[in-house]
Amino acid sequence: MSGFVDQAQLNVRAGDGGAGCVSMRREAHVPKGGPDGGDGGSGGSIWLVADRNVSSLLAFRDHPHRRAGSGTHGQGKKKHGHRGEDLIVPVPEGTVVSSPDGVLLADLVRAGDRWQAAAGGRGGKGNARFLSNSRRVPTFAEQGEPGEERWLELELKLMADVALGGFPNVGKSTLISVISAAKPKIADYPFTTLEPNLGVVRLDEGDEIVVADIPGLIEGASEGRGLGHQFLRHVERARALALLLDLSPLATHPPREQERILLAELGSYRPELLDRPRVVVGSRADLSDHDEAPDWDGPTVSAVTGAGVPQLVGALAGAVRGARDAEPEPEPFVIHRPEPEGLRIERTDAGGFVVHGRAVERAVALSDLTNLEAISYVQERLQKLGVDKALAKAGAKDGDLVEIGRFAFEYSAD
Repeated sequence: MSGFVDQAQLNVRAGDGGAGCVSMRREAHVPKGGPDGGDGGSGGSIWLVADRNVSSLLAFRDHPHRRAGSGTHGQGKKKHGHRGEDLIVPVPEGTVVSSPDGVLLADLVRAGDRWQAAAGGRGGKGNARFLSNSRRVPTFAEQGEPGEERWLELELKLMADVALGGFPNVGKSTLISVISAAKPKIADYPFTTLEPNLGVVRLDEGDEIVVADIPGLIEGASEGRGLGHQFLRHVERARALALLLDLSPLATHPPREQERILLAELGSYRPELLDRPRVVVGSRADLSDHDEAPDWDGPTVSAVTGAGVPQLVGALAGAVRGARDAEPEPEPFVIHRPEPEGLRIERTDAGGFVVHGRAVERAVALSDLTNLEAISYVQERLQKLGVDKALAKAGAKDGDLVEIGRFAFEYSAD
């Protein structure tokens, strides 16, 4: 079974927050000690972190679920619960994270880039937090907030200096086995390479470049024919392109026609790929007959005999260095956090209203709505958050059904 996976699904569930405690101080010689319930600990969050030591999404293929630790409950004597531990999930550099409906959420390009995939639930406040001049003996506390849970789509786009492309069976795998220590599968039939292979080419100057041997490209690949997007996805991040043209008598098209088709497919998929530095070379020169390939007068290479290989490596190194010099200075690793959602009112088909917003939903979800004091507190919180004004502006009338999170209420202008 293949050890390389470049697409996977991931289910993340952050830890739940612990509940706050309802407690009153009870000690000898301390009458009316007051509330001393501690807060619950917040749940752990889940972070996706780009790691250069991870080369594939294989870890998620058979085990797509990831869970973070939950917070513990608060206790009396103002003892707060422990926070749940965050879960760090390493992914390869170049991992793109999307929602199931295709919305781009994060692009983890370099090692250290991280994205908060699921936020841990907030711990509930203990009753000591609700002490005020008007509320001397609060008999309620907040419940813990559930952690976020969702499905994500992961897609890997290889981070390579050079993408080695060409028609199937043009000698890409043989070439990469010669210029690097990579050992790809090599055979004399189309589509031998069904997954990308990475090879590190060490140069005389002590530098090195990473070359990706990509599955064969055919006409119509930009529309999904053959291995289609499985090839093209991994070309997107390459600094330079190397196109191998088959010079052997077995080639299905003349060299110049091969070049035209390859460039057309790249341009159809991503027009900006045509602006990348590229090296075009005739491959399998040991099998070619110049009389049968009169339309090719460019450089040639034979991975079998080694002819032209040093010159090709030099050309690739020059193209990569030029591309690196043109790149802006790398920024420190990036931390992505989801944008906080503001207050939003949505009208339902039945004529009611749904109130959206993390702060609003949290105010209701964390409270014990079986307790009259807690209900009074929630009303104060919603008023401060502007829910009353927003509903009135949206046209809510007495008796209309209002939904906030999992709870529903009848609207009253009072």
